[in-house]
Amino acid sequence: MIFGERIRLRAVEREDLPRFVEWFQDPEVRAGISLFMPMSLVEEEQWYEEMLKQDPIEHTLSIDVHQGEEWTHIGGCGLFDFEPQSRRMELGIIIGERSSWDQGFGTDVVRMLLRHAFETLNLNRVALRVFETNLRAIQVYKKIGFIEDGRLRQDHFIDGQYIDVVIMSILCAEWKSIEKGEG
Repeated sequence: MIFGERIRLRAVEREDLPRFVEWFQDPEVRAGISLFMPMSLVEEEQWYEEMLKQDPIEHTLSIDVHQGEEWTHIGGCGLFDFEPQSRRMELGIIIGERSSWDQGFGTDVVRMLLRHAFETLNLNRVALRVFETNLRAIQVYKKIGFIEDGRLRQDHFIDGQYIDVVIMSILCAEWKSIEKGEG
């Protein structure tokens, strides 16, 4: 497990899958990811089995928040597409529990993942893709120190329109500078 002040990141367990399926039924949750159709439990179980076959550093993690004496599962995150020679990966995050939106949990999770990426995995670059319509997420990523690298113009079709996918990244040196308060 990876612990923060109010969040922990842990391995996804089979019993977490029904919550993911429930979240993926919500069109507002799906609006921020590439999933445009609700997912069945069988499909989620198939995804889980395939995920377990990947390198452990690419396994999806469950996001739990500390509430009172309990830990509550609110989403998932992870690093994927590891490129060993260039020491880079992509970051993904979803807060599926809508009651946990706009409370800073996503910001905390991304910071925890970056610390893990740069201090534990010795990565040089972490990138992500975000829909141009996901203004909340873009604001968070910029606040943390991600820089827009470019756009895939009209790369995704959602709600009857084509939208850009924004590619953002942060380098280890940039992150270290921000962590030291220099950025």
